[in-house]
Formats: sequence, structure tokens, C-alpha cells
Amino acid sequence: MMNRNILDAVRAVYEKKPLVHSITNFVVMQVSANALLAAHASPLMAHAAEEMDDLTTIDDALVLNIGTLDPDWLASMELAGSLMKKKGKPVVLDPVGAGASALRTRSALRLLDMVRPDILRGNASEIMALASEIRSADRVLTKGVDSRNESAEAVASARELAARFSCTVSVSGETDFITDGRDTFAVEGGSPLMPLVTGMGCSASAVTGAYAACAPSLVAACAAMAVMASAGEKAGKKASGPGSFLPAFLDELYLLDAGDAARRVRRA
Repeated sequence: MMNRNILDAVRAVYEKKPLVHSITNFVVMQVSANALLAAHASPLMAHAAEEMDDLTTIDDALVLNIGTLDPDWLASMELAGSLMKKKGKPVVLDPVGAGASALRTRSALRLLDMVRPDILRGNASEIMALASEIRSADRVLTKGVDSRNESAEAVASARELAARFSCTVSVSGETDFITDGRDTFAVEGGSPLMPLVTGMGCSASAVTGAYAACAPSLVAACAAMAVMASAGEKAGKKASGPGSFLPAFLDELYLLDAGDAARRVRRA
């Protein structure tokens, strides 16, 4: 059933070409925008609080990414997220580097609590750090924005966060895991070159936003990671290194084999 839902979601994105508004970090803006275009969506990058009411009126989805923290940007994230939820539109949160510093962890948890995003998408260490902070257990440290943990280690934490915040949690890794606290799915694929290219995780969050605009949260998160896994694996076979991987990935994302993507999703 999920495989059919994935195909339907891909079709919906291609037809709707959703406008995905990203309040994201300086490092990945261009990569994320190009990934959205290749995925047949439309990117919007804006962070001024003064235009959030206008922009959230035309947005189809909002992606919040705390990669380069700034107090003004965080205020815009809270405002935009709250406006989107009031307007019945989906929000995706990428808690980049949660666990690396108290500021990042607190900021991610504040956005989770205030905005109540539909989808939380991060790596294993980020997800484990957020769950650990809520439990007041031993902190899980991250290595900058990279994960020290395997994705399978974070499944229990993902389920805990999904239940606590009534959202879908998507954990990226060699195998991706997606859960709404009740059902859990795994996605296989990708390439070892993906962690060597800046912005792949943030692009996954952006693409998740595109699918969140066109499908229920659990389906959207599974579809986005399946699309990333399919394009990443195919690009990895063509690329000779990280420099040639990114253009190959964008091409494969644009030329997506939807059937291949759908077959990568299984119940975990």
C-alpha cells in the first residue's frame, strides 16, 4: 500500500509544483534550491519577519533549518511556523547540529514546542539528542552537524518524539527510518558519497517539504527519502567523487524513476 502511496505522491508533486519556503542556512541555500527545482518543486528563500504573513499566504510548505543560528532568523522561524500552522499548511523542521551545543538543542526544542511541525527530519545523533534532552538523560553529543550514531540506534528516540509532538520523524542514515510513533518504515539506498557533499541532508529536508505539500506527513516523509535514496544511488554509480556527484544527483533527481523509489520503502 505504501508503495502505491509513494507513486501517487510523486505524481502529485509533479502536477502541483509546490512552492516550498525555506528559512535555512547560508551554506546550503543554493544546493537546496536546486534540489527543489530538480524535484519539480519551486523554491523560495526568505527570512525577514516583516514579509512572513504575505509569504505564508502563498507558500505550500515551510522548511525550518537551524544550520546557521541567528536570533532574528529564529524569531522569523517561530513567526512563519505559527502562521503556516494557523493557515493549515505543513511545516518541516531540520534540527541541524542539535546536541552539538545547548543553544541548538534548546532552539530545536522550542520550535518543536511552539510550532508543532508536521515532520521532524534529522540525522540519528540529532534525533537522539532531542529525545535525550526531553528525558533529561545523558546528553548525546554530535560531531558538529554530522552524526556519530547509526540511524537504527535512533528509532526508539524517533518514536518517542513522534508521540510527544504528534509529528512524523524522519531519521537519515545508511538506512533511513520514518515513523509517526505507530508505524515505522525503512528506506534503503543512497551513496557513500552523499555525506561528502555539503547540503545533502538539508536538501532531503527541502524535498520533504515539497512532498509534505502534496501528501500526508508519513507518506510525504517516506516518499522524500525514497526519492533521495534512488537519485543518490544512481548518481553515486556515475560519479567519480564528490565533485561530480552533485550535478549527477541533480540530474537523477530530475529524471527520477518513481517506481525504483517506491520499491525502496519497506515496513520496519
